[in-house]
Amino acid sequence: MSRLEAKKPPLFISDPLTEDIFRQSLSLLSGILKSCYGPAGRLKQLHNGVGGYVCTTSQSSAILSRLSVSHPVLSVLTTSVQNHVSRFSDCGLFTAILCCSLIENFKSLNVASYTVIKISKHLLSLCMDYLKSEACGCRVSVDFSSVETLLCLVRSVLTSKPACMLNKTEVDHLTTLVVKAFVFTVPCHVETSAVLGKCVVVPVKGRRVMDSTLLPGLLIEAPEIQLAKPLTVKRTCSSTIKMALFCVSMSGDCFNTEEGTITVHHGISLEMSELNRLLDVGKQLVNDEVGLVVCQKVIHPSLKQYLKENHVIAVDRAGLSLMEPLSRMTGSKPIASIHLLSPTCYGSLKDVRIESFGSKRFVHLIPKDAVVCSLILCNRNETAWDELKRACETAEHVLQLTIKEPLALLGGGCTETHLASYIRHKSCSLSTSTFKDIDCSQTQYQLVADGFCRSLESVACSLNHDDGEILTDMVFGHCWFVPSGFPSVSTWSDLVSKCGCGINGNTENLNWRHLPGPSGSPVIQECPKEPSVKTADFLTLDCFAAKCSGLQVALETANLILDLSYVIEDQN
Repeated sequence: MSRLEAKKPPLFISDPLTEDIFRQSLSLLSGILKSCYGPAGRLKQLHNGVGGYVCTTSQSSAILSRLSVSHPVLSVLTTSVQNHVSRFSDCGLFTAILCCSLIENFKSLNVASYTVIKISKHLLSLCMDYLKSEACGCRVSVDFSSVETLLCLVRSVLTSKPACMLNKTEVDHLTTLVVKAFVFTVPCHVETSAVLGKCVVVPVKGRRVMDSTLLPGLLIEAPEIQLAKPLTVKRTCSSTIKMALFCVSMSGDCFNTEEGTITVHHGISLEMSELNRLLDVGKQLVNDEVGLVVCQKVIHPSLKQYLKENHVIAVDRAGLSLMEPLSRMTGSKPIASIHLLSPTCYGSLKDVRIESFGSKRFVHLIPKDAVVCSLILCNRNETAWDELKRACETAEHVLQLTIKEPLALLGGGCTETHLASYIRHKSCSLSTSTFKDIDCSQTQYQLVADGFCRSLESVACSLNHDDGEILTDMVFGHCWFVPSGFPSVSTWSDLVSKCGCGINGNTENLNWRHLPGPSGSPVIQECPKEPSVKTADFLTLDCFAAKCSGLQVALETANLILDLSYVIEDQN
């Protein structure tokens, strides 16, 4: 019997935010995330130290899922951001960087944590009310009768992922494909509630990005299909193709001796009995005029041959991920048993073809109404393809969120600096009754508001990775980037032509302020103006729903962490 160790008492850490290890870890995490941010973000290689898969990325979903965070307080932060990304797909780095900056700035204030939390909640309500008001100067409406804004949203997502290694022509090509794929999934006829279709990404690695294309319907990889032979498929009298979808194995190995005792009479072969049953199923499928059989798992070679002789196409190993879109696209109900086969389970298709992409061969299922489509996604290598797949899925999700709330926020750091300008203006015009309701002094409110604004501006500053100057104008409150290499005494108007989002040109007499500014930066006396023109080609836009959620998650997580008094750690 092994010696038993005495149980260790839990470790109590009081005021965990004052520890040097926390400040160093927070600073390190913030630095890593800031260096990844935006189109010019630096890539990170993540691996486990003992070999295995190496991930090259700048996306928060990939970084946070692979980054080992040992400090319990920082685990709260990363878990909160991951939860946001799982729901919205976008603005993960924005949320994480803002949360880190809020904690750093709020901790540096000589204001009690509970007072900071109350004031910051009020600041958040001011931001959300402004963002959701018609007077908001940093949002644009999305008109679904035109694709221009949708193209801007998708292009902004793709260009912010440098590990995809795309040039401008490739970005434009993929942007068009993603928007087309999204339009495919929107049903044409809606009766009560609309349900979006699905875009399935088909991987083709080692090919040019420009070879990527979009097809209506679904592609199922079928290496054994011969391209040279003409495809003959049985059709019904209405020229449609009847389809059966099986989610059970049809390999003939359905029995499992681990599930109980099997009694077999002398001279009886279980394998032949099972095969005969499969062939009976095949005869029923032929009699029911089924032209296509798709199985999630494996189909017995003898059954495949029988179906082929009767002009029925058999496709196996379709996989679990295709079951739901196949069922939805064809109207077929997945058949879970070869002993219970009902004609009501069959679906229908318009056509079946054979397609070839690179060295891969596919069966192309074409539906009557295309609410499901296949995006054949190509890239030069596996690393770039993985990153591109995540980017395209994020872009598709952004468009889906935009249907629910047809708005977008200005990108390129302009929403952050505009919000900071608005909060600085608004915090100077609050009544004394507001401070009484919050139970704080005006000085305390101004200190927290300034820390909040500097945190927003620090997110905008994170977009710059080349040591150039960063400015904000005193009219619109937008963000402007000066190329590196110019002295700080230059006339800024001569060096900038467009703001970060691209909506404002340097056409007015704009006063400039450096970012990041010192604590207690000068306040714009008037509310920042709304751009006179809110449409322009190649705008940088952010998802409204994702960014609003990111703002809330960042501040609420920062408040939660600021409110921590103890960390209790089990040492056993």
